[in-house]
Amino acid sequence: MVTLDFKTLTVPVGILRIWAVIFTCVTFSLVASQGHLWSSFWSWCMFSWCFCFSVTLIILVLEFTSLSSKLPISWDDFTTFTIFQYIIVLTASILYSAFYTSSSCGKDIAACVFSFLTFILYTVEVGLTRAKPGEISGFLSTVPGLLKVLEAFVACIIFICVDTAGLHKNVPGLQWCIAVYAICFIFSLLVIILTICRLLSRATIGKVLMVCNVLAVLMYITAAVIWPFYTFRNNPRPSYCPLRCPWNYSLVITFMTYFNLIAYIVDMVYSFRLFFFTTPT
Repeated sequence: MVTLDFKTLTVPVGILRIWAVIFTCVTFSLVASQGHLWSSFWSWCMFSWCFCFSVTLIILVLEFTSLSSKLPISWDDFTTFTIFQYIIVLTASILYSAFYTSSSCGKDIAACVFSFLTFILYTVEVGLTRAKPGEISGFLSTVPGLLKVLEAFVACIIFICVDTAGLHKNVPGLQWCIAVYAICFIFSLLVIILTICRLLSRATIGKVLMVCNVLAVLMYITAAVIWPFYTFRNNPRPSYCPLRCPWNYSLVITFMTYFNLIAYIVDMVYSFRLFFFTTPT
């Protein structure tokens, strides 16, 4: 039997989520009214706002109808996914402001304002819902869990830049790098999904993380060497290189590759600690 819990809509977190739904809806509606642009960055921004709108609305409905307690998933882990919404809304706000906003278009400016307001709402929500010392929380609110979300997000940015630059075509070395990014992204995404669906026990999580992270570190090391070698060898920065210059995209991909490599190394250290130094209770 479905019981309505009006308290979930009146507590601070509930109010923040209601406003987040409204603001994301306004944002993607304003951008959509401008017409579709054939650009990976534009598609990423629209996906970000629509994704956050849908997930936040689903959380509101499930908590309001008390169905959240009946689902066979880890609700703590699912709601902790706000940290991912927080990151992608910030990225969408920055990208849309940098690439598509002009002083002559009021709708674009309004969309950016609402997008940054949504980011502020998610920032406050993350602060209210994050685990406090001594509290029992889901895996995704721990350091390894947050790292998995971060690794998946960085991989998405890499995919967007690769698709926009189009530098990997007919270059086997760069195609290997794309395979590395894709395989490691799938690893991270599977861990997140399996954790939310409660298909991994605490002991199993340690084993899975250890194997995935060791493989990811080894693969990312190869990508960290191969990608800059093939993209920057005999390819200095052009004298005229605007913001959307392919050379700039290659630089972003290189930076993100090293960033994710560091994240996977830290993740590997935590997984080793979880597997070898955590005593079962």
